[in-house]
Parts: sequence; structure tokens; C-alpha cells
Amino acid sequence: METDCIKEALPVGTRLLHIGPHKTGTTAIQGALFAAKDTMPAHGVDFPAHSRHPMEAALAACARPAMMGDTVPTDKHWTRLLDAVRATGDRTSVISSEFFADAQDDETLARIVEQLGGERVHILITLRPLARIMPSQWQQYVQNGLRMGYDNWLEHMLRKAPYEQPNPSFWRRHRHDRLVERWTRVVGPERVTVVVVDDSDRDGLLRTFETLLGLPANLLRPVPDAANRSLTLAETEMLRKLNVEFRGNGLPDELYSKLVRNGAVMHMKNACSPTP
Repeated sequence: METDCIKEALPVGTRLLHIGPHKTGTTAIQGALFAAKDTMPAHGVDFPAHSRHPMEAALAACARPAMMGDTVPTDKHWTRLLDAVRATGDRTSVISSEFFADAQDDETLARIVEQLGGERVHILITLRPLARIMPSQWQQYVQNGLRMGYDNWLEHMLRKAPYEQPNPSFWRRHRHDRLVERWTRVVGPERVTVVVVDDSDRDGLLRTFETLLGLPANLLRPVPDAANRSLTLAETEMLRKLNVEFRGNGLPDELYSKLVRNGAVMHMKNACSPTP
């Protein structure tokens, strides 16, 4: 398992699967890869996904439900991605979705790896310190309907065994030792690379992907994305209280997805630029 500075590209024909987990720079790298999808083939690398983030395909592969009110993932989403991957032939390709970190058992992981190309698959895991992840992940849960305040949520996640309520997905994603162990059991340590993201080096992750994929330096560029900025505590608290009212009035999940997460929240992120 590679954890030192990355100096060499993966073998030509590798299918690089970046599994996140969440809040480790996934959106930034997905945006940069998608923006360069027409440039990378000249350097022998394909980005087979049809969108920046093939979330529905990853959810379907892991048999996970959609976010509140979103499109229900089906086998068709996963099959479409697999067809696109196979179409890359013997070329190097890269896929990124943090939802692959939600795969629950070795059988599911083994099936995903086999369908993506078996021994050609190399797993990339990106990690950040839990102290940085926890506030970001809590507010993301709030954007998906969570009504619990941060202090109470921390109490449940850290002090109330078995630490599964209200979000059983959290430790499945962020017990990073176990996450790495699960994928290593399936593909072997030589086909797992773990990168600890350095928050002081904003472009470091892009440079790492370039090295692994054998791309020229600075081909991957940051893509401004106001829609992905973190909410402030005040914004998150306002949204949390809206969630309480939403549930209290028995409104449908589809309305939440349309009017709140993809409506009011997106407007707030794009219209406001809070100070650090």
C-alpha cells in the first residue's frame, strides 16, 4: 500500500477508482477531471463518466439509497458507467465517487472491482483529519434533512455506543483504518494508494492525480464552484430549523430535494460569500 510521496505513474491501462471518502477534496478533483475530459485522451487517459460525479451509478453499485428526494439509483445507472469504462479499452481511465466508500461488505467491493476490470483496478483513498471532517459532514447531513444540532450530533457519534445514530453511514465512511482494510482485503496492498490531503496545499491533490495518471503538470486545474462551499454555522442552523418545520408539516421528500437542497440552499451558496 503506497503512502509515501507519489513519484511514478500507474501502469498504462490501469482503471483508477477514487472512492473518497466524503469531505476529502472529492468535489474539487471531480470538477477538475471533468473539465479536462476532452484534453486527457491526448495523454492516454479517459474519464468515462457522463457527468462530473456518477453518484447514481456508485449508489446503485453499493446498493445504497439516494439522498432525500433525489432520483432513485438503479442498475441502469451502474450498467451505463460500466459500458463507458469498457469502451476505454486498453487505455488508462479514472472514476471518482465518494459514495463507493459506502460499500458495506467484501462481497460488494469484490463485485465492483471485478466489474470494473478486476486486476486492472487500482484504488485511491483520500483522507483528512476527523477534526476537519466532522463539522463538514454534519452540515452535509443537515443539507440532507438532519434536524439534530452539532453538539448533540457529536455526542451521539462519539459517546453513545454503538455510534450509529442518527447517521450510521458516518463511521462506515470515516473509520479510515477499516475503510483502507476493507479495500486492501479485496485488491491487495499493492493496488491501494492512500493520500492524506494537505489543506495548506490547495492544488496538491490535483498534482497527485496528474502523477498517478501520467498527465502533464498543471493539466488539471481548479474549477470554481460556489455551490460546493461550506455553510456557516448560522446558515446551517437556519437550515436545520427549516428541516424541523419541513418534517413537522409532513411535506414530501421530493419537495425537499427540489425546493430546499437544490433550491434555497443552492441560492444561498451562490448569492452569499461569507468571510472566512
